[in-house]
Formats: sequence, C-alpha cells, structure tokens
Amino acid sequence: MNILRLPSVTSTQDEARDLPLWSVLVSDHQSAGRGRLDRRWVAPPGTALLASFVLPGHPLAPLAAGVAAAEACSPRVRLKWPNDLYLEERKLGGILVESHGQRCIVGVGVNLTWAPPGAAMLNLERDPLLERLCKRLEVWFASPPEAVLQVWRKLSHTLGRQVRVELGDGRSEQGLAEDVDGDGALIVSGRRISVGDVIHLRETDGETAPGTQARDEGQPWDDDAAGDGRR
Repeated sequence: MNILRLPSVTSTQDEARDLPLWSVLVSDHQSAGRGRLDRRWVAPPGTALLASFVLPGHPLAPLAAGVAAAEACSPRVRLKWPNDLYLEERKLGGILVESHGQRCIVGVGVNLTWAPPGAAMLNLERDPLLERLCKRLEVWFASPPEAVLQVWRKLSHTLGRQVRVELGDGRSEQGLAEDVDGDGALIVSGRRISVGDVIHLRETDGETAPGTQARDEGQPWDDDAAGDGRR
C-alpha cells in the first residue's frame, strides 16, 4: 500500500476520500475525528494509530476490517459486533467504514500509549502495527464472505452473550446474541438486527457489563453501533 503521512488533519476519513485505491492516510492527530453516528473522537497527539485505508468494496467490509485489525493487534483482541476492538474486556479501538461507489474508506483507530479511564491500550509502536494491518487488510478484503464470517465468529466478543441493542427513536431489543448471518446482521434471540448500538449485559441481572459502554472521547472510531458498515 502507498502510505501518506500528515502530522495533523481534521479527519483521516476526509483526507483519504480522494486518494487512489490501496492508499493509506496516517496522522498523528485529528482535530475533528469522528466515529459512527457522528460521535467525536479525541486523543492526545501521537498516542494512537489513526489511519484511513482506501480499499475495494467487499460484501462484509465492516467485518473484514474488524478481523484484519484484530489479527494485526494481538491474538488476545476480540471483536464486539461488528468491529469494535476489545482487549481483556476493555475497549481498545474501533473502525468506521464508509462506502464510495466500488470502493470504501476504512478508518481505524487504536489506543497505543494512552487510553481514557476504563479503556485499553496496546503499548506498541505505531509503524510495526500499521505494517501488519496493511497486510491483513489486503488478505481479508480479497477473501470470500464465508471465510470472513468463520473467523469473525471465532474472534467475537458478542456472540453467546446477553445484549441490548438500541435501535434509535427510543426502541431497543434485548436477548441472546446467537449468530451473525450471511449479510453480517446480528441475530438476537431469533431477531435479525442490521443496524443498532450493541451493549453487553450481565447475564444474571440484565445490567450493563463492565467496559461495554465506553464511547466518544478517547475511543478510536467509536463504532459501538453496528450494521452494514456503510452506515
């Protein structure tokens, strides 16, 4: 991949939009970083991997990006549907995928040397992680959906747990996260959910599990809400 480095940008997603396929925009700092649902992203300069990748479209782009990022970060990293990165029950990073015709912009943010209270960080150098991530994205964006789903299920931090999915407009669904279907939708107690904000619950009392509601400031690409990725 062709890597472009800038010291500071408003948003790596915006800067990468007009770059050619297989380009990567990396920055030390974002002044107006965003996640899904226009959530803010704030972190001290130089403390996180902040990068946007211009990739060909994929039927399961959000899940493929999540698998690639998890594998690049650590064997201990797991995925909250569809692609939030979790390390030891704490949020490590997140992903935002934006479709533009036959290609997509995959924004990845990972806490490296700083994290807000309750979140995780990798304590790794940025460039080796970036190199691994480039390679894993190339692999998974060339892989068939069936292969992506198989590995995503193995890495899932959501399946088999009690969850509440906030659907917007005050509506929500609660139940057991059973599976993801061929389109990447989450199956919760038999109900198919393609877009929603997933919150992990304690199975005993339905309360929010520790570390599952970290949002906004300091949470890279705070993509707690899920769906088809071209949200």
